[in-house]
Amino acid sequence: MARLIFIDETSTNTKLTKRTGWAPKGERFRTHAPFGKWQTQTFIAGLRCHGLVAPSSTRR
Repeated sequence: MARLIFIDETSTNTKLTKRTGWAPKGERFRTHAPFGKWQTQTFIAGLRCHGLVAPSSTRR
């Protein structure tokens, strides 16, 4: 059991930027999206009984 490792991966993408939202009454909602510079960030790590093992982050 001490050698058991769970491997997990998660990622985010800037293409998923919200374009709508809430603003105070009478004000316009404004946001910024990185036009033409879409990026994906991926995080991979192993989890053992005693904590994280070999965390890694990459950006494409």
